[in-house]
Amino acid sequence: MKYLLFLSAFLTAFSASAQTGWDLQQCINYALTHNLTLRQQGVTNEINKNNVTQSKAQVLPTLNAGVSHNYNFGQTIDRFTNTFANTQVLSQNFFISSGVVLWSGLSQYNTIKANEYNYLSGVENLKQLQNDISLNVANAYIGVIFSEEILKISQNQYLVTQEQLDRTLKLVNAGAVAKSVEYDIRAQLANEAVNVTTADNNYQISLLNLRQLMNLDSLGNFNIVRPEINMQENQLLQNNIQGVYEEGLKTQPSIKRGEYAILSAEKNLAANRGRISPTLSFNASMGTGTSGLAKDILGYNYRLYTSGITSRGDSVYSPQVEAITRKTPLNEQFKNNINQSIGFSLTIPLFNGLQTHTAIKNAKLNALNAQFSQDLAKQNLYKNIAQAYANAKASLDKYNATKLSVDAANESFKYAQQKFNAGVISAFDFSTSKNRLYAAESNLLQAKYDYVFKLKVLDYYQGKPLGF
Repeated sequence: MKYLLFLSAFLTAFSASAQTGWDLQQCINYALTHNLTLRQQGVTNEINKNNVTQSKAQVLPTLNAGVSHNYNFGQTIDRFTNTFANTQVLSQNFFISSGVVLWSGLSQYNTIKANEYNYLSGVENLKQLQNDISLNVANAYIGVIFSEEILKISQNQYLVTQEQLDRTLKLVNAGAVAKSVEYDIRAQLANEAVNVTTADNNYQISLLNLRQLMNLDSLGNFNIVRPEINMQENQLLQNNIQGVYEEGLKTQPSIKRGEYAILSAEKNLAANRGRISPTLSFNASMGTGTSGLAKDILGYNYRLYTSGITSRGDSVYSPQVEAITRKTPLNEQFKNNINQSIGFSLTIPLFNGLQTHTAIKNAKLNALNAQFSQDLAKQNLYKNIAQAYANAKASLDKYNATKLSVDAANESFKYAQQKFNAGVISAFDFSTSKNRLYAAESNLLQAKYDYVFKLKVLDYYQGKPLGF
């Protein structure tokens, strides 16, 4: 096991030297780039942006064109020649029309503003998600450093016990100590081998957790850069709950998101109220068409025919006029059949199944709910800041207390080691002192990194970058 530890330490050092390693900012940047939740929110923001563009385009005039090609069978009146027809008639119609809403109670304007604020709220929501992911990555990053420190302590403890076993074997062979002492030390060494294995597993799991938060699927070696972490005990004194809270109100995307949500709800309410107002629209159209019955008269043929005989036997002649026609060319029909129209329309809503009334009531409730959500967000922000400050203070107090404990445990272990080498105390007492030092060092590291993370949480609520 001793040689395995040295080999593990060598491979770790070689791997670290062979690779640059990831610092905290690189881990955060990678996570922000590859997180699927952020990508989903980005798509949602694009949809909201398109809605803004669409609502702005709604105030522009509409322009539409169309064409129809119809066959009529049986008796019908041709719309272009205004004549009866009993045969198949082909008619075509071409048109272009335009319309614009001149007044609608500012409903369109308020819809535009509501969509704009909704889009801005989505942008702040994306920033909030980015901040949350960054904080989670920072927590996991610190967790990797902590688990690596615990692994090193466990390895050092194992090596110290291994050296103690080597010394004990020499004393046993010389007959200076009993064989049972050797067995006690071997039992202690086996326990510490388990501690090393457990610490190494925890370290690998912490690395896996960090990679999963980053959405890093690479199966290659992954290691982080160990930053210099100094205990900034005075940094906590520079902060106070109210000051951090006031700064958080200015910088936290969740607060800005709520403000935009309130504005969007208020504009949506105004848009629904605008539907009560009459709607004034302007419309214009132009069209033309052709008919298979359209004919041009080129001239007339006159002739007399016998229509009867008088009582005296004289013939009665009557004139007959026959028109000489041709089918009207399509280009002439297009020109002759042009029709144009312009007009205004006023729509006054009187009763529409309470749709407008219900929409206004729901819009009021949505605006009220948005205000409640904002108040709740502020309450949660203050509560989280107060909790983070209390946790940071508790971690600092624990660190200071544990530091004294480590100093005392370290001195105690030195004396215990000397007494054990002199044969004054048993292996059990020696192991107890050693375990007490291990526990104190582990608690110190835990308090240290817990305090560092709590300071990062306070920085997070103040909008400061998460770095070392």
